[in-house]
Amino acid sequence: MTYQSLYRRFRPQRFAEVRGQEPIVTALRNAVREGRVAHAYLFSGPRGTGKTSTARILAKALNCENPIDGEPCNECRSCTEIRAGSSLDVHELDAASNNGVDAMRDLVSRAALGSPGRWKVYIVDEVHMLSAAASNALLKTLEEPPGHVVFVLATTDPQKVLPTIKSRTQHYEFRLLPAEILRDLLMDVESAAGLSVAPEAIDIVVRRGRGSARDALSVLDQVAAAGAVEADAAPVEQIVDALCDRDAAAALVAVAERINAGHDPRQLTSDIVTELRQVFLATMAKGLVGVPDDELVRLEEQARRLGAPALVRAMETLGTALVDMREAPDPRVLLEVALVRMCKPEADASPAALLERIERLERGQGGGPPSPAVVARPATVARPSTKAPTSASGSAPPSGKVAPPPSGERAATPAAEPIVTGTLPTRDELALAWGDHVLGQLSQKARVRFGGGRFVGVEGGKAVFGVSNSVHRSRCEEVRPEAEAVLARHFGRPVPLSVEVVADTAPPRDEPEPDAVVPEPVDVRDLQDAPPPTVTSPVDHVIQAFEGAEVVED
Repeated sequence: MTYQSLYRRFRPQRFAEVRGQEPIVTALRNAVREGRVAHAYLFSGPRGTGKTSTARILAKALNCENPIDGEPCNECRSCTEIRAGSSLDVHELDAASNNGVDAMRDLVSRAALGSPGRWKVYIVDEVHMLSAAASNALLKTLEEPPGHVVFVLATTDPQKVLPTIKSRTQHYEFRLLPAEILRDLLMDVESAAGLSVAPEAIDIVVRRGRGSARDALSVLDQVAAAGAVEADAAPVEQIVDALCDRDAAAALVAVAERINAGHDPRQLTSDIVTELRQVFLATMAKGLVGVPDDELVRLEEQARRLGAPALVRAMETLGTALVDMREAPDPRVLLEVALVRMCKPEADASPAALLERIERLERGQGGGPPSPAVVARPATVARPSTKAPTSASGSAPPSGKVAPPPSGERAATPAAEPIVTGTLPTRDELALAWGDHVLGQLSQKARVRFGGGRFVGVEGGKAVFGVSNSVHRSRCEEVRPEAEAVLARHFGRPVPLSVEVVADTAPPRDEPEPDAVVPEPVDVRDLQDAPPPTVTSPVDHVIQAFEGAEVVED
């Protein structure tokens, strides 16, 4: 006998043998047993989930000479002929290659003809490939077929099926098989076929099958023929590990090894996206991953190392690259560029990359200098406040003066003044922290005065803050201690400020000319109501305006 592929040898022959589609097969078996079979069905779902096999089982159950509780006996003449593909009661049509109106008219014209069995079953595969004219030719017969005819339409893309066809059928949606069910199926097939495949190889086959029973059996067939699993059965794990370590060189080397081994760049990119999705689900919804426990632990560890922002950006970046590869002369270049951007966010100016850089700074993994060691020494530190202190009477003290502490309280509290043994933050880190955190914690007066400048560098152990003129500089110097205190709290180290006049610093909005007097900001809480008007009528207003005027009554 010629060798037959595993997915053909072990095709289910009864409703009970269909794995992972229990609600569907239960409904069909009950319909056959109780004589409530519909005239048309629509089976939709991914490839390899049992749509065509279930349609053939339904045809056998309808024409079986000795049905058992809605199941075919698989021994009578009708069941044997249907299994062999020689039955006149079952007609299969591939709509992908017979999608014209002539093929559909021929089907419709033959539908009324009799057949040896009780039911004549038409199985139309990939029905979404039918042309508009062919679909319209099928509509009338599909709505009112002859009494002995049953249509079973199968498709992998139900969105493309005409709504008028859907409305004339009972629609059943087939699902991908969970990893546990797929593993049980492979173990049963491996035992029945005597393949002697190692358990760890079965786990790899489950991963490659991706929920499709036919795909998994094809991979199992390949593994059994090779005698072992390829050494690079999981080619994307090294690349994902390189992304977790932000190691662009390791990622590029791994890609080069796979490409040299014959892997297609597009397929490799798709495999990386699939692996990243598994990592994403491992941290967001473990129940959707469908992998062994040890594999789940590895995915969770990769998710922790990579971080949610970087993980989402990686999937988006590789997804965009995968789309662009359709017209790229060298898809490998797009993959390598995408990997470098993911490993080095500073090489990517997209908002997602900037968000990842900020998130890494917040987690203390910004890639800059390490956090400096801190040594404490006694000192007196005054903590600035955005709210003016009030005196015992409840009113704020005059500007420029500090209210004395209440009787019995200490004037200052000894604290620990940090002595930095490391380096200061970089200019980029200062700029990010200034706009996102520090500026909002300053008082209104300090925000107004510092709002028109920017950080221009770090020199001489100080962060250089550039302003446009000397008057602006003197105003900033008055509130510089407050800004330094807020920066120190944010970075966990003192950050001395040096306010300098920089020629190319853009002046703040509505800034006066150099050497002009800068008005102090007005606090609306200090405003008072104007006194009531002394003029109560227009006549009084005229008399007040013209001194010496008199009112002459006529």
